[in-house]
Amino acid sequence: MSEIGFYHLTRTGLDKALPALLGRTLAAGEKALVVCPDAALLAWLDEALWTCPSPDWLPHGTARTPHPEWQPIYLTIGAENPAGARFLFRAAGAAMAPEGFARVFDLFDGNDEAAVAAARQRWREAKAAGHALTYWKQAETGWVKAG
Repeated sequence: MSEIGFYHLTRTGLDKALPALLGRTLAAGEKALVVCPDAALLAWLDEALWTCPSPDWLPHGTARTPHPEWQPIYLTIGAENPAGARFLFRAAGAAMAPEGFARVFDLFDGNDEAAVAAARQRWREAKAAGHALTYWKQAETGWVKAG
C-alpha cells in the first residue's frame, strides 16, 4: 500500500506549491513523477518549474526530452514512469493508480468546489483500498497536517 497525502491548496497555486514539494523530494534523494490531466497543464508546469525562484533548479523532463530515464522529475499526461520514480505527484485531479509508489502527493485547488469534491471522492476510494492517508492544508507558514 502507498502513503497518500492530500494537499489542499488554499493560499497559493500549483505553480508555487509544487516546486517546494519537488525540491524536498530531490533533497531526500528521490525521483518524482508528476502526472497532469492534460497537455495544457503539463506545458504550463514545465515552464513554471524552469522559472520558479525557489528552489532555483528543478531538473526535469517530458516525453519530448532526450533520455527521459535520466530525469529526476518527469512530467507526463500518461502512465509511463521512465526513471522509476517512487514519488507520484497527481496534479489537479490527474488520475493515476498509487500502486507501486512509496508516496503519493494529490494536490488539488481548495478554491474550486468541483476540485474539492473530486478530491473527497479520491480520498474515499483510497481509504477503501487500504492506503495510509494524510491530509495537509496550506497555512501562512507552510503545510499543516490536519485530522
